[in-house]
Amino acid sequence: MLVQRAELVGGLVALILSMRPGRVLRVAVDGPDAAGKSTLVAELGQRLSVTRNTIQASVDGFHQPRAVRRRRGELSPEGYYHDSFDHVALRDSLLDPLGPGGNRHYRTASYDHRADTATERQFQVAPDDAVLLVDGVFLLRPELREHWDLSIYLEVAPAESIRRALVRDVELFGAVEAVRERYLARYLPGQQLYRDEAAPTRRADVVVDNNDPSAPRVLKWP
Repeated sequence: MLVQRAELVGGLVALILSMRPGRVLRVAVDGPDAAGKSTLVAELGQRLSVTRNTIQASVDGFHQPRAVRRRRGELSPEGYYHDSFDHVALRDSLLDPLGPGGNRHYRTASYDHRADTATERQFQVAPDDAVLLVDGVFLLRPELREHWDLSIYLEVAPAESIRRALVRDVELFGAVEAVRERYLARYLPGQQLYRDEAAPTRRADVVVDNNDPSAPRVLKWP
């Protein structure tokens, strides 16, 4: 179903507000690189914060040290999928404390991958009616999929991922060809490994074709 952007965001906000698990609601926004995950989380957070306490986080705050991330090689897709993130820290610091029986003492990051050092971010206490919004890749992998109360998956074509990356990531990687090489050799094949193992579009509660963010297409809805 083709919808306008405002309809999608409004519908997701209404869906989230209808869910009241009696504790913090944990929402995943998953999808390939450059799919628009952090943008959607920001939009949802802005709308939800009018009526509910919101916590925004990213899997990027839970990277492994560089030596672990690159141990299979700089451009290894297996390294990207298997070694990039510390899922134990993500569960222990964020998802479990905000889940059933959790003490609501959480932190939104454990590692600064740019500085390649552990973060000193302090633990906070979440209100019991808060909504946690987490964006990132590979959020519906087996180690994490049972930790979400609602999961949203944004689909984009590989060519669209690269097109957006060539706008967004040149400063990060230093040159257009470096971006293209990294996506073709590491990120896109890593995403294929994820799809083959975890079937995220089958596992997600909501699936959205986000190739055109202004006119997204809802492919799956609860």
